[in-house]
Amino acid sequence: MKISLQRVSTKDLATLTERTLTVSTSGKYPVLTNHPLINELTTHYADYSEVYTKKTFSGKGKDVAAADHDRDVAFSVIKAFLNGYRQVISVPNYQDAEDLYQVFVHFGLDLDRMSYSSQTAQMKKLIEALERPENTQKIVNLSLSVAFLEMKNKHEYFEDIFEEQTEANAGLRQMESASSVRRSLERTLRSYLNMLTALKDVPDWKDAYAEVYELVKAAKNSSGGKKEDKSSE
Repeated sequence: MKISLQRVSTKDLATLTERTLTVSTSGKYPVLTNHPLINELTTHYADYSEVYTKKTFSGKGKDVAAADHDRDVAFSVIKAFLNGYRQVISVPNYQDAEDLYQVFVHFGLDLDRMSYSSQTAQMKKLIEALERPENTQKIVNLSLSVAFLEMKNKHEYFEDIFEEQTEANAGLRQMESASSVRRSLERTLRSYLNMLTALKDVPDWKDAYAEVYELVKAAKNSSGGKKEDKSSE
């Protein structure tokens, strides 16, 4: 059976291998039962299928961006409130607003425009500073307890979802490369097809060869290859 497996598309190679395994393990051909090449082909196909269907990234990017947006909004709301309140010196506790605003100034009024990692580091420090007893009381005085808790919760949620994304992406990158897995599959499939070709005139192998041969022809046609004359197979 002549077929250039390197020229077969990723999808067609998966289809050819899957159908070949289905035929070979159907039980119709006792000579193929528990054959070492079939077992090896099954293993390589499982590896190939995993890599073939994998995503390069976890797909959590949108969730991370949404979580970051939510914490940005929570941060900006408190910052804007403090900035406005501190300027109205006739209202109660305006000095508390000034003091808390300076805490925001210290860690960066523009931290919501920083990179994920930089913002996370600064937000963590900001929250720790705001949780000091002297600042906690000022937050209570300004009725900002709920708003502060919301900002803290949204920041912690971002940290969780960002960590999930990082771990998922790292796991995907550690998977064996698609090219390496494909070469292993091609090599084993080629050995199996060569074995069937060599034994095609042996009675117990003839029908198995004929059925797999039709699968190979279909794969070649699907990939746009020219049909080979059967006498050359």
